[in-house]
This record gives sequence, structure tokens and C-alpha cells, in this order.
Amino acid sequence: MNDPTFDPVRGSTHEVANQPPPLVDWNLYSSDRALAEGVARSGGSWSEGRLVEYGSIMGSARVFELGRQANRFTPELRTHDRFGHRIDEVEFHPAWHEMMRIQMSHEVHNLPWRARRAGAHAARLAKHYILAQVEAGTACPITMTFASLPALEAEPRVAAEWTPRVLGTEYDSRFVPAEEKKAVLIGMAMTEKQGGSDVRANTTRAHSIGNDEYELVGHKWFCSAPMCDAFLTLAHTEKGLTCFLVPRWRPNGTRNPFHIQRLKDKVGNRSNASSEIEYRGTWARRLGEEGRGVRTIIEMVHHTRLDCVSGSAGLMRQALAQATHHAEHRSAFGRRLVDQPLMKNVLADLALEVEGAVAIMVRLASAYDAAADNETERAFARIATAVAKYWVCKRAPGMIYEAMECLGGNGYVEESMLPRLYRGAPLNAIWEGSGNVMCLDVLRALGREPGTLDALVSEIRAAGDPTLDERADRIVKELGRGETVEATARRAVGEMARCLEASLLTRFAPPVLADAFAASRLGAERGSVFGELPGGLDLDAIIARASPSPA
Repeated sequence: MNDPTFDPVRGSTHEVANQPPPLVDWNLYSSDRALAEGVARSGGSWSEGRLVEYGSIMGSARVFELGRQANRFTPELRTHDRFGHRIDEVEFHPAWHEMMRIQMSHEVHNLPWRARRAGAHAARLAKHYILAQVEAGTACPITMTFASLPALEAEPRVAAEWTPRVLGTEYDSRFVPAEEKKAVLIGMAMTEKQGGSDVRANTTRAHSIGNDEYELVGHKWFCSAPMCDAFLTLAHTEKGLTCFLVPRWRPNGTRNPFHIQRLKDKVGNRSNASSEIEYRGTWARRLGEEGRGVRTIIEMVHHTRLDCVSGSAGLMRQALAQATHHAEHRSAFGRRLVDQPLMKNVLADLALEVEGAVAIMVRLASAYDAAADNETERAFARIATAVAKYWVCKRAPGMIYEAMECLGGNGYVEESMLPRLYRGAPLNAIWEGSGNVMCLDVLRALGREPGTLDALVSEIRAAGDPTLDERADRIVKELGRGETVEATARRAVGEMARCLEASLLTRFAPPVLADAFAASRLGAERGSVFGELPGGLDLDAIIARASPSPA
């Protein structure tokens, strides 16, 4: 009913005010000073133009919306067609496919293998770190494809056929034989119900059919991105656990038996399909020697762990950006949040965590670039990858929660994207070895490769800081305690990580930041939660460096 006395202005309850503008259309690379400095320091200046371009694309409102859609409309499994034929296909939303197209066209899955030069790993890790900020699910097949090449090279005939496909950059979502594509994706399927990380407990069997070809019978409990074109997997032959490549199609053009039993209902990473599969006479090609499967696939594992570090660092960077942006545009009790002392303390502490993670990430990238020709760098990469994966991935969930709290109730709703970042945070700590497994891997490296400890300690001592020198001595002493070292390995590995980050920041970050990191992570006043930085620090300078907004 029309009421001539109704005044629409008086009928309004309020106007929207004191809400920050959306954080979109910003360059995720050039706005990140720690990242850009780290890439340059690692010899990646030649990639600057491409990184700026990629950072602009990934920071656009369009691509952020693709990330939202890919997680809102999750994958669906189709085991059979309408006639009852087994097809084992997973359908993804168009946003997923567009995200994959962007990543492959920008070489996020293969840059160091296409450009074998100094800085290539740093340039690629920078892109992977940026990808994790927008849509971490697509990072899974991207990472596995990147990490697969060292394992494929264990078998020259297989490498000759598959390496050119891995080096392709044209995403093709069709479910067709690999030879019909210009580029492929490679996945991995290792763990089983009864063993988890203990892959030697696997029961899947491989039966030779001649010419280094086999048929597999068994199951895999976790197989992510099951629409990849082929998978690295482990199965037992008569000589022991062996590595194999399992394409989704047989050489005769028929579907390889690769039965997807169901998709996992996961905490996060929901845009990406993770599945349980069964091999039922599934055709496979051997990679490496029989009985040496773990040795063959371990290089793939190391490279996926490297991406766990960059993925967690990226999640933390985006959480920090969202929190800082909110605080810069939101007022309470008469002042902007970013101007209030307690909020400053929290934001600066979060920024220090990201600085440390980025520093260790780009240092690892340099080590991977140099490892083939430098034994010290190879030893450093071996131990520091496990140390960094343990620490950076372990710190991410708590850090992201604290960033969410900076937004209050606004951060607890899905549109803020903080819930998605928070749900995704535990994944990298679990995937490719949980915290305990990483600590045991550090001990294994120390026991089997003595040069690893020297490489790590030398890196810590490189800062020339007496406090870090003393702590390095303590680390060596702690690791020499014999039988009790395993029980206290988390403490030792955590100390390695903190000292390594502190050393890197002392050498390469602004002094105000390095001093704050040392005081808050190594000093006697070290807090138990974020926001307990000691007094006397230049919090404004730390926050300004971390801000996603131009000064």
C-alpha cells in the first residue's frame, strides 16, 4: 500500500560507516617488500617484470573472486556414467580451471626446470607464495607437478616421454591421454590406511608384466587432485618397495583402472579434491631401481616440503595484510585501530612472524638453486627444508587466528576470507610429514649426513652475533645428548628455526625489524602469544613495512 506520508530518509535505520574498503586490486608482489627484497637477494632480479605482472593479476578483484568461487562450489565425484560404465572423474567449477590456467601460463609448476639459472627457485617460490594467498587448493597439483621432475628423471625412458609434457604451460582440463595434451599435471599417491607416513607398511603389490611395466593391486588412502594425468606411487615388488608412474590412461587408449572410492570431506583446502583410490590391475611404469622406491621418490618429497613452507608463509602474509588493512581503516574509541598501542603490538608481532618465514623461504630457494654444484648448499637444503617446514607450518594456524581476531566479528564471517585461510593453515603442517615426522627427519639427516649440521650452524653464525653464536653452541650440545635427543627434538628443531630466521633478518632486514625479532623470539621477555612484544621497539616502522597499502 502506498503511504503518501512515508519518508524514505526517516525510514532508514542507519548508514554504513567505519567499515574498511575491500582489499582488492593491489599488487601482491610489489607491495610485499620482504618478498621483493628476498627475490633480488637470491639472484632473481631478472624475473622482476614477470613477478610484478603476476602479482597484479593475482591481486585483482577478478582473481580473488575466482578463489572464492572455487571454494564455494566444491568438486563432485562421478564414479559411473548414466549407463553404468565406470568413469572415475571429478568435476570442478569453472573458477578452478581458470585458476589453473593462470598458474600454468605463469610457469608456477615448472619455472626452475624451464629456466635453470640463479634465482629461478626464488622466482617460482614467490609465485607459489602469492598463489597461496588467493586460492591454496590449486597449489596442490601445481606443487606436485613441480616436484615430480626429479623423480621422473630416475628413469631416462620415462623422463624422455614425460618431461616435455611437464615443461608445457598450456592448461588442458580434458580427460584424455597425455599424448593428446601440450602440458600435463602429475600427482602423487603414497600413503595407505594402515601406515600413513610409514610408507614401508604399504601393502599395495606390483606384478611385473615385462619391459619395466607392472600391474598394481592395492589402495591409497590419500590421493589429492585425482584428475592429474599421472601419479607417482609406491608398491611392493619381490625386491621391496618400489616407485612407479601410474598414468590415468593405458597405452592402448583405454582408461587405466584407477577407482576413486570417495572424496575426502576436509577441514579446508576444499576447492581441491582429495580422494581414496584403488588399483585393480592398474598399469604402471617403474621409476628407479626395484626396492629403492623411497630413495627414488624422496626428491619429490623434499620439493613438496619446500612448497609447504612457501604455502604457509603465503597464508600468513595474506592474513597479515587483511588485519593491517582493517586496522588502518577502522576506528574505535576515538582512534584508528592501527594507532592504538595494544593493536600496534599485535600487528607488529604478526609482521615479524611473516618476515621470518619469508626470509627462510628465500634462503631455501637459493640453496635449491645451488645444490647441484655446491655440497654445502645441498647439505643446508637437506636439513633446513625439514626445519623450516616444521616451524613455519606449525606457526601458521596460531598466527592466522590472531589476525582473524584483529577483525573481531568481521573476521569470523566467510566473506572476510580469514576463515578460509584459517581452515587451510593446518594442511601444510600435516602434508608430507607432520611435526614429529619433520623432527625425526632432521635427526635422520644429522645421523646420516654429518655435513648438514655444519651447514646449518654456519648459516646461523654468519650473522656474527654473539647471542646467536652462543645459541648455535647450545644446539650442537643439545643434539649430542644421545638417547634423550628424540624426546626433545621439537625443542631443538624449534630453536634451529628461530636462530636461522634471526640470523637471516640480522643480515638482510632493516635493523629495527631484526632487533625486534631477536628481542621477541630469542630474548628473556619472549611472549607465549602474539602481541607480547617488549617495550622500546619501533612498532610503527614494522607495521608500515608490512602494510598492503601504499604509504
